[in-house]
Parts: sequence; C-alpha cells; structure tokens
Amino acid sequence: MLLQPKKQKHRKQQKGRSKKRQKETRGLTLSFGAYGLQAREAAWITGQQIEACRKAIAHSLKKGGKSWVRIFPDKPVTKLPPEVTLGGGKGNIDHYVSVVRPGRILFEIDGVPKETAERALRIAGHKLPIKTKIINK
Repeated sequence: MLLQPKKQKHRKQQKGRSKKRQKETRGLTLSFGAYGLQAREAAWITGQQIEACRKAIAHSLKKGGKSWVRIFPDKPVTKLPPEVTLGGGKGNIDHYVSVVRPGRILFEIDGVPKETAERALRIAGHKLPIKTKIINK
C-alpha cells in the first residue's frame, strides 16, 4: 500500500516555486537511529520510491534492528490522461510526492552493526532519483 494522506484541506495543490538552490532547515540531524540516509539534491520523491526504499531496508536488516522513515508524501500531483487537448481544466490526482531539499534525513536505522546499516542504506539510496549520503552519530 502506497503512502498517501488520509485527509486534506484542499484536494489539488499548485506546483510551487523551484527550491533547487535552497538548503533544508528542518530534519537535518539524526533523531531516532545511529545511522541515516541524507539527501544531497533537491527532488520530488514519490510514495512508490519511499516504499521501495523501506522494503529494501527491511529486507537487508532481516529481523534485527529498527528503521524509521522521516519523510511522508503529502503533496498531490495531478495528471491529464494521454491524448487530451488543452482546456479541460486541471487533471485528477495521479500520485503523491514528498518535497525533499538538500540536507534532509530520509531514513534512519538503529540496532544493527555498522556494516549492515551501511549496506541497507546504500541499497535504499540506489532506489532514489537523487544523490544521497550515509551519515552516523
């Protein structure tokens, strides 16, 4: 099941301004675990990509350790069906994304050895469309 909000004040959202050069101000430090995956670029990360990373981390950790997902896709992205002419209004919601800027901690892991944590986070980083960095306390 993909991540998406249960309720929203407004069903559709505007795109917003590009924040490519802006650094993140929140979620910069490790709060829960000893190891984390930090974003080095700005991007929209979809609920599908977050779920793929979460599954990869869970598979790598097997039964040991605990993981936290520090981002949530709360921004709706609309899309018109293919071969539709202009003038029909804004399309229906296609999927949800999380707006990520450089410096944001995406995932955290604790309770496993350093090698296991780094392997799990490296695999998760390959599932994302941005450059990432593994950090520790």
